[in-house]
Amino acid sequence: MNTIDLHKKVWGSLQARRERLPHALLLSGQKGLGKFALAELFAASLLCESPTLDGLACGSCLACNWLSQGNHPDFRLLQPDALSEEEGGEEGKKKASQQITIDQVRGLDDFLSVGTHRGGLRIVIVNPAEAMNRSTANSLLKTLEEPLPSTLFLLVSNEPFRLLPTIRSRCQVVPVPIPSEAKAIAALQAEGVKDAERWLALAGGAPGQALELAGSGQGAWLEVLVTKLANGKKSDPLSAAAELEKLIKDSKGKLLLKQIVEAVQKWVVDLTLSRNGMPIRYFLPQQGTIGQLAAMIPPVRLIHSYRALISRRQEAEQPLNARLFLEGLFLDYRGLFAN
Repeated sequence: MNTIDLHKKVWGSLQARRERLPHALLLSGQKGLGKFALAELFAASLLCESPTLDGLACGSCLACNWLSQGNHPDFRLLQPDALSEEEGGEEGKKKASQQITIDQVRGLDDFLSVGTHRGGLRIVIVNPAEAMNRSTANSLLKTLEEPLPSTLFLLVSNEPFRLLPTIRSRCQVVPVPIPSEAKAIAALQAEGVKDAERWLALAGGAPGQALELAGSGQGAWLEVLVTKLANGKKSDPLSAAAELEKLIKDSKGKLLLKQIVEAVQKWVVDLTLSRNGMPIRYFLPQQGTIGQLAAMIPPVRLIHSYRALISRRQEAEQPLNARLFLEGLFLDYRGLFAN
């Protein structure tokens, strides 16, 4: 997927900063918009020895070769080990961390204490920045508070409100908006995605996430979840929890509890929109069913339900018992239809 075509204005904004780079940029926006890809492309273009007129890396100079092989002396990527494993790490090890650790940040000390190669620029990408806990964020903050010359931090965030205000205040923010529906659908169709409109809606307009949903086999568990939710007050929370828990286990880490909660959140948003006479946003094929269900629910219950789901989304990161968690989730959902 051509990220620059989807975000030409953002790319132009980044290029306009080349001559007077700040010490830190924060690319923020909804998940699945291509922010990390933009950060990588921008880093490559800054490190490249012969960038094109459009600001892209040439792909053939010594610096580009180093970067493509993952051993450029002036580049570091901080991200959770879980993301590194998704990109080709070894399987069979203990469960990888979902957080950027304080040791990873402290590991930058040696990198930052030596001069840059050929007197050039030094770049650190932090993705996603909200994966840092408070201790890790405070450790990074010390570096941001005392910026080093010829050093650029590129922070990528899906949830910038979760970052420390002091970190946000030390970055120039680069908002990455949702591309137009026509552009996003065209990009998905170019990638061979069938029923692009459906996947794009489910991803909230984010083409990267839509591509991931369409190509990751997630359709199976989504169909199961939608069937359970469509039963409304006739749903069986215990059997629904058992079936979804089995799918999580069978996925071997590819399906996370938080993804199920996020899908239920989107379903409740659609119920709320329909209840208020507005077009639904996410589950387009189920529009009729959602309309019928929404008519049975008092609007105030939907508001309380969404607020509760925000808390459940946070709890889903480290649940004590997945089965009990899912049972509570589906019991709360059935409670929306109580007389």
